[in-house]
Amino acid sequence: MSFETVSVTVADGVAQVELNRPDKANAMNHQMWADIRSAFRVVDDMAEVRVAVISGSGNQFSAGIDLAMLAGLESELGNACEGRSRERLRRKILDLQDALTSIERCRKPVIAAIHGACIGAGVDLITCCDMRYATVDTYFQVKEIDVGMAADVGTLQRMPKLVPDGIVRELVYTGRRFDAEEARQMGLVNRVYGSVDEMRNGVAQIAASIAHKSPLAIRGSKEMLVYSRDHSVAEGLNYVATWNAAMLLSADLTEAMTAAKERRPARFGE
Repeated sequence: MSFETVSVTVADGVAQVELNRPDKANAMNHQMWADIRSAFRVVDDMAEVRVAVISGSGNQFSAGIDLAMLAGLESELGNACEGRSRERLRRKILDLQDALTSIERCRKPVIAAIHGACIGAGVDLITCCDMRYATVDTYFQVKEIDVGMAADVGTLQRMPKLVPDGIVRELVYTGRRFDAEEARQMGLVNRVYGSVDEMRNGVAQIAASIAHKSPLAIRGSKEMLVYSRDHSVAEGLNYVATWNAAMLLSADLTEAMTAAKERRPARFGE
């Protein structure tokens, strides 16, 4: 399955979603933002997909937003009055936010496999994912400050949920590069691998493990984790009680218990 700037392949319950502008270091142009949203809608809808891995083709994960796209925003606004132009710009920003939020909105866990450069909008993208893994030569940069703007598609909202506040502020205010090991130490990435092949193998094992779990339980767990991040403990507990009142007594629960008694791997439906 192929979009113009993103490719999607599915095997053994795992969707491989690859940013596919290697000649542009996977810089995110208009089409890529749209393709990311479309790809994750497809992943979400495909019953056979239980987990997704997002990566970048070529030598880099992503150089961030395509600068040509950024430079062209002013002309996109047209010659309307100031108020209407600003409304259009706001709607454009909200649309870009929604494109990346499609990753978080996807009911299946999404794993980021990162190598090379992960800059600007690339950081926005990976903070939408459930887990992040990187190669030792990866570097990250919250670059927006260096082009005279505040990051506006997710890093400032999601990164503080992953990394201590003071560290986030340092990275955002200075725009400095930081490497994979520092990213691991601060909690942005789960693990660092010595090479792309090692990372792909390691991530494949993690994805396969998730793909063999109850799909309903995995989807429910993601729903609860995202909800609880943005709500109080009491609200989260109330929501999971309501969720399990509706979903707990399922074929997956029966199969898990039966498989345990019979000492065999569980076989779950889609």
